[in-house]
Amino acid sequence: MAQTNAHHPAKGPAATWSRQRVLRQMDYQLNQKQRRAFLVSHQLHFTNNMLPYEQNSQIVSGMPPIWEPDVVQRQNIPMRIIDMGEDSLVPDDFSEEELQTGVWWRHLVAGGIAGAVSRTSTAPLDRVKVMLQVHGTSQGTVGIVPWFHKMLQEGGTKSLWRGNGVNVIKIAPESALKFTSYEQIKRWIKGGDSRRELKAHERFVAGSLAGVLSQTLIYPLEVVKTRLVIRNTGQYKGILDCAQHLYKTEGIKCFYRGYVPNIMGIIPYAGCDLMIYETLKRWYTRNHCQSGDPPCTVMVTCAGISSTFGQIVAYPLALVRTRLQAQTNQVQNRNMVQIFTDILKKEGPRGLYRGMAANFIKVIPSVSISYTIYELSLKKLNVKMS
Repeated sequence: MAQTNAHHPAKGPAATWSRQRVLRQMDYQLNQKQRRAFLVSHQLHFTNNMLPYEQNSQIVSGMPPIWEPDVVQRQNIPMRIIDMGEDSLVPDDFSEEELQTGVWWRHLVAGGIAGAVSRTSTAPLDRVKVMLQVHGTSQGTVGIVPWFHKMLQEGGTKSLWRGNGVNVIKIAPESALKFTSYEQIKRWIKGGDSRRELKAHERFVAGSLAGVLSQTLIYPLEVVKTRLVIRNTGQYKGILDCAQHLYKTEGIKCFYRGYVPNIMGIIPYAGCDLMIYETLKRWYTRNHCQSGDPPCTVMVTCAGISSTFGQIVAYPLALVRTRLQAQTNQVQNRNMVQIFTDILKKEGPRGLYRGMAANFIKVIPSVSISYTIYELSLKKLNVKMS
């Protein structure tokens, strides 16, 4: 087939554009504010949902050049899809055009790949964090370096990645569940006005409910991950063996230990994270970027900072959740309040933030790796970041 110059489309049957193609062409090249301005300035008249050549030439000449016919160019990249090592982030919004043209799944796939690489790269720090959360000062080992030495002595270098397999596996189902539930909840909130943008508090409600639903369904994997992280060498053969052992020895209830503080932690985490993210984004736009959206690197920085503050607020609940997950039937089962009280009595308020330093250390490499892999994945999926 002969190729046609994107700025001078040939006349004839192919020169008549459908409404869907017009929206797709606009979505490839303009962000949401630019699309609205373009629709106001260009009076487009569709006949049987088709746009004649005389008007589709206005679209081509009135917009910046497209890179390739099959390449999606998007200027408002949803940076919060990038994995920060935590599961309570409020998802980014996709427009109706993005949902129709398939841009959304490319970003989800790229985010999943980036998350897998990032989590694998920082898994040793994540394991140290969990060990500090579970054991505190009870085993006489306190601090990141001593725990590294202890893990290496017990199981060698390979032991540093215990639990990483299930941590990576749960990315796909959790992302899919969170995305589909978030979009459905958004529709309920919007009612009949599907093109209305959600306000910050509405995004918070939708994101929190989506997080609760996704966490409820994949939570057993969280428990299995914690047990694999704290296990001794040779205790389990793998993920399935661990899950079967837990079911046989502790029953189905063990897969939801720590569920209550986990769900309670979603609300302060998501609220603080979203508030700081939107505040930083608005501040930068107002002072440094009056037109359009902030650069991708700025969006990543905003997401990293907001995620860090969200973790600080919700960390005590995350620590209690992890200790509940680690409890077995062989020891005295304690509830959330008893664990809180015990930590404060033995370790003081500082004990509620045991392992937080390891979490902070992994933020910068986690965000950097995620962003790099995310961008490379988008290029492979023919999504061009600008």
